[in-house]
Amino acid sequence: MATAITIPAGDLKRQVSGLQPDLDAVIHATLESGWFVLGKRMEQFEDEFARYCGARFGVGVGSGTEAIHIALRALGAGGGDEVITVANTCVPTVSGISFANATPVLVDCHPYSYTMDPDRLEAAISPRTKVIMPVHLYGQSADMDYILDIARRHGIWVLEDCAQAHGTEYKGKKAGTLGDAAAFSFYPSKNLGAFGDAGMVLTSDEELARKMRMIRNYGQERRYYHSIKGFNSRLDDLQAAILSLKLPRLDGWNARRRAIAAMYAGGISNPLVRLPEAMPYGRHVYHLYPIRTAHRAALQEHLAARGIGTLIHYPVPIHLQESYADLGKPRGSFPESEAHADEELSLPMYPELTDDEVWKVCTALNEFTVGR
Repeated sequence: MATAITIPAGDLKRQVSGLQPDLDAVIHATLESGWFVLGKRMEQFEDEFARYCGARFGVGVGSGTEAIHIALRALGAGGGDEVITVANTCVPTVSGISFANATPVLVDCHPYSYTMDPDRLEAAISPRTKVIMPVHLYGQSADMDYILDIARRHGIWVLEDCAQAHGTEYKGKKAGTLGDAAAFSFYPSKNLGAFGDAGMVLTSDEELARKMRMIRNYGQERRYYHSIKGFNSRLDDLQAAILSLKLPRLDGWNARRRAIAAMYAGGISNPLVRLPEAMPYGRHVYHLYPIRTAHRAALQEHLAARGIGTLIHYPVPIHLQESYADLGKPRGSFPESEAHADEELSLPMYPELTDDEVWKVCTALNEFTVGR
């Protein structure tokens, strides 16, 4: 009989339980309003989240993938254009590029931050490069000064993928305000999560914001008068109301994630495991806590036998996915991304973890050995 998982890799029920009375109230109020799409609650959250991050405008959309797609469309990316991003991201990053009918161009990740390696960026630029899209992975910012300098010298837009970076900082500025625009996901498991799919694009460029609002709503600014081709991707008011309720708690939740990460860093001493590193230029918010080991399958089994759940993010880099075989990049093209994909294992990481549970994970991990 398999051992029951008592410390799951993620547990959204704990957060919901802690917020239940307030959630009931905002959901009931939204239902009572009778307005569910492009309403006041969506506009309120757009403003709240933009101000929280330090951007001028927020454009609520249906998902993080659609946030990327809509932002790229507004930036003018389309057929024949290239968008540079990293090989070790989740597939939705490049799905957004594909939806915009642009071509993804991949670069390898940095060996310690796991974000875009700026030293490899310039070689990937071509006359067709329209946008550079760094991914702030696992809750850590890419080295944006370096990336922005390259982009500005070449006259290229920068779109931040902030799907895992709610509250992340780079040199004192929040992720999402560093480039020309930024795409956020509010998928339920994110540091700030809705109760379904939801997303937003941030920008301080008024014209970009205007274009994105039109694109998300069939290309219209005035009902039934369509100036450009668009489609339907709108953050609904029920999700916006839930996100507004959660937003004031985000900094506290992120502080707890950082405290858990510090406990892991201080409590894990197994030489078979490599811990994630926080870069000195920023403030990591630990959407995930990705360790690395050459013995991943055995370690995952060892932890599961002790009731500890883990997940793998992400086992196959973009260029080795069947759906992106047309990129023509065989194994060996991006060695850092490939090594990371082969070794990564995410430990439990969510604010509701207790100290006792964290120490149990540390103890179980330190007990792991491999046969001679």
